[in-house]
Amino acid sequence: MKNRITIIIALFLISIGVNAQIDRSKQPKPGPAPKITLENPKEFVLKNGLKVLVVENHKLPRVAFSLTIDRPPVVEGDKAGMSSLLGSMLGNGTTHIAKDDFNEEVDFLGARMSFRSSGGSARTLSKYAERILELMADAAIYPLLTEVEFQKEKDKQIDGLKAMDKNVAAIAGRLGPALSYGIHHPYGEFISKESLEKISLADIESFYKDHFNPNNAYLVIVGDVDYKKIKKQVRKYFGKWEKSNYKYPVLPVEKSNVSQTEIDFIDMPHAVQSNISLTNNVDRKISDSDYFAVLIANKILGGGFNSYLNMNLREEHGYTYGARSSIGVDKYTTSRFSAGASVRNAVTDSAVVQTLKEIDRIKKEPVKVEALKNAKAKYVGDFVLSLERPSTIAYNALTVKVNDLPSDFYATYLEKINAVTVEEVQRVANKYFKPENARFVVVGKGSDVIENLEKTGISIKYYDTYAKAVEKPNYDIAIPSDVDVKVVLNNYIKAIGGRAKLDEVNSVLIKAEAELQPGMMLNMEMKKTVKNQFMQDMSAMGNSMSKQVLDDNTGYVVAQGQKKDMTPEEVKKVQAESSPFPEVNYLNQDVKLEKIEKVEGENAYKIIVSDELSVFYSVATGLKLKETRSMGVASSSIFYTEYNEVAGIKFPFRMTQTMGPRKFDFIIKEIKVNEGVSDADFK
Repeated sequence: MKNRITIIIALFLISIGVNAQIDRSKQPKPGPAPKITLENPKEFVLKNGLKVLVVENHKLPRVAFSLTIDRPPVVEGDKAGMSSLLGSMLGNGTTHIAKDDFNEEVDFLGARMSFRSSGGSARTLSKYAERILELMADAAIYPLLTEVEFQKEKDKQIDGLKAMDKNVAAIAGRLGPALSYGIHHPYGEFISKESLEKISLADIESFYKDHFNPNNAYLVIVGDVDYKKIKKQVRKYFGKWEKSNYKYPVLPVEKSNVSQTEIDFIDMPHAVQSNISLTNNVDRKISDSDYFAVLIANKILGGGFNSYLNMNLREEHGYTYGARSSIGVDKYTTSRFSAGASVRNAVTDSAVVQTLKEIDRIKKEPVKVEALKNAKAKYVGDFVLSLERPSTIAYNALTVKVNDLPSDFYATYLEKINAVTVEEVQRVANKYFKPENARFVVVGKGSDVIENLEKTGISIKYYDTYAKAVEKPNYDIAIPSDVDVKVVLNNYIKAIGGRAKLDEVNSVLIKAEAELQPGMMLNMEMKKTVKNQFMQDMSAMGNSMSKQVLDDNTGYVVAQGQKKDMTPEEVKKVQAESSPFPEVNYLNQDVKLEKIEKVEGENAYKIIVSDELSVFYSVATGLKLKETRSMGVASSSIFYTEYNEVAGIKFPFRMTQTMGPRKFDFIIKEIKVNEGVSDADFK
């Protein structure tokens, strides 16, 4: 049957007579795994080397195009970022069609088109397929690489790097590959402000000429097309693409795995969570005989909600919102096995120990038959559902081709999954999961976590955020003998204007905004009084997203239109922060001066206000630099900068809030002292 994906599921039919009864004491036996029948794509090759695979599927009037350039990874060296910049510039017009006209036409046709440095993709209705194919070819062969667009994309990436500086997950994502492969390997090098600034438009044009060509490129077409017609169209539009004479150099050798387990620690003084990731390099190809056994082993260890890692770190101990593991394949070089999570600072060492425990468990203990069955069932379900997506069909066809796999690789995929045994899972776990030769890359707040990490007995090495080896930071900064918690609080009060000025304040109104995403602003309005009154309203596009109101001993919260009264405990917490200047209240509360630590490179006194709240004050200026609040598994920090005077009192005019990988810069637009606030605001 032409151009169809047929899924045949065997069902058991029971017909034992009119009076027969089902024996419900016995669990029904499962039927055989779904049998997958995939039609092999039709193929042809253009004179320039472009290989084209066509899978006709006439069930829906749509077509998907996927262009992939199968090239080895390349070292970009001191100009790292060329491929990233090229990818961001491709698809934004051509030498024949202006950027705006190009994008408007794609949108008008209801299509989607995107490019990257190693290919591109497009989706459209079949009646517009030829025009979208033409536009895609024009964008690939005649890209509009202008100085204006080049500078715009470069500036955008430099701004993105600045945002990464405080992002623990982003730093961990950079350091893991850098430490595993080495910074001179294509997979280990990273983009920096310095490398971006060295790149010129000429470099981008040269990179495009050498690496974006049809020499070893594949165009996969899936959908409602006629093979003969689409073949003529591809020849017409992509036949003009010229080959390149570039010869790829031999890849540099990646770093070896370590001889014993070590912790590679990167200090992020502002971090409210630690990112932990155990990783070792693996030589693994998709054509390996144990490919399917490794998929199942990883699924059981950390590939799903019920995995060993997640059930331990999340469900049993509550260290994290999710723990995962992954293991890659690579045609050209080694890949990596990784296992880890983002965890609270206080449990960083425990999470490291428990991660090692679960990996040791899958290596030494045969997995339970039930766990194996569940892992297989998840793969079966996901695989069958994925076949509804044209992108999956294109990916499967391409994977078979570029890796020289048997033509029935995906047709027999589920059979091979279901053939994996308990013994095979244990064997491949010992072959690929190598904690004894792995780095535990930990990015976190050293002053909070190092002491306990040292107690694990695992050797610790220290690196900066660009993978350069450094000495262990000094976390033991002595508090001067004449400084106590009241001195710190009074220094802050003096720094912002003095007690006399603060005592004149009855109310404060603050309005601020932060950019949620380009063109969408998050607005904050906050009101406080000295009468235990507090109101904070967060809104976007004129609609309130959340509101919190306290009036002396009662309060409520409104979120997504639902109102909820505060509990007595919640009222007490809000009351503690309702004063225009909570530090005045701290003077009469049981708060504790814990230590001095770095905040954005500046020494700061850390005061513990409660189990949930810590506040940091500059040793040099006395000003408040940061607040950190723990919320169960997660934590959030607010950084206070850009102090300016209003009514004789200094207020921060930038408040940067971070929570996990998310960051919002609230810019103060208005502050009013003793005006703009009434009792009616707290009703």
